[in-house]
Amino acid sequence: MKTSSGVRRTVLAVYAIITAVVVVAAMTVSVKKATAAPDITANLTLIAPAGPGGGWDGFVREQQQAMRSAGLVGNAQVVNIPGAGGTIGLGRFTTMGDRSDTLLATGSAMTGGVLINDSPVGYDDVRPIAKIAEDYDVVIVPADSPVESIDDLLAEWSEDPKGHPWTGGSAGSLDHLVVAELALAGGLDASEITFIPKSGGGEAIQALLNGTADYAATGYNEVSDQIEAGRVRAVGVTGPERIEGTDIPTIIEQGHDVELSNWRGMLATKNVPEEEFQQQLDLLAQMRETPEWQDALERNAWADAWETGDDLDRFLDEDREKTEMLLEELGL
Repeated sequence: MKTSSGVRRTVLAVYAIITAVVVVAAMTVSVKKATAAPDITANLTLIAPAGPGGGWDGFVREQQQAMRSAGLVGNAQVVNIPGAGGTIGLGRFTTMGDRSDTLLATGSAMTGGVLINDSPVGYDDVRPIAKIAEDYDVVIVPADSPVESIDDLLAEWSEDPKGHPWTGGSAGSLDHLVVAELALAGGLDASEITFIPKSGGGEAIQALLNGTADYAATGYNEVSDQIEAGRVRAVGVTGPERIEGTDIPTIIEQGHDVELSNWRGMLATKNVPEEEFQQQLDLLAQMRETPEWQDALERNAWADAWETGDDLDRFLDEDREKTEMLLEELGL
């Protein structure tokens, strides 16, 4: 029979065991809470490195809408940081450390912006997440122009390269690069062409119609209504295949190796923790599958162009090399 002191020792031992179990359990919960990755979907910020109403702004706002409608995020806001081909926004983004609740839009304009502006920051200072979509330029002429194909255009242009002005977006933009590549295809000196930069497709149309320019290169979705209305004629598209629902031939199928896309994607901060980076990638992958995003692709004439990981890294290297070569041809 146990003495009272023996019973006391047994009770104390049981208490000690229970206490140890509780402490270990509490420590385990505490460690889990301390190491658990934050939920980036609770309050997400999407940065468009351009002003409201532009291509990047539309791109991130379509993502915002798709994520909200599909219930993928609790809250998502869009912030605009315009300037210098996206490099102002890129520079600000690189100072955000390891933030995972903020993503930056990127694309072909940023590739050119980094090179033209001799930016101190580039893709090596961030972590690319995914290339998501592409759209393509069309080469257009006035409806009453005798030019009906790329061959016609090159033949007329080569007679007086400087005397047949082009118009399109800003200097060094995708539009300008399209003109440079067409010049090379026609055996012309790209640095000797006449290019009148405009702020968008609407201004380019006006330059064509008032005779300021003979040809224009601009985004299809910026001028599709004017093409359908018959005010201008599209003689070629820069994509690998025809835009769905149109009969505009590609420049490639007309025998000229000219293929350029206005690609769009998203970036993460350089030092984002791996688990949180995976959350970002998963979120964009889920958004891509939503009906809302599929509708956005169709409405904006964007092509699905999903690339991640090593494939994306290779694409960025190739895009940088090609852009740099064309800018050199233009003398920029």
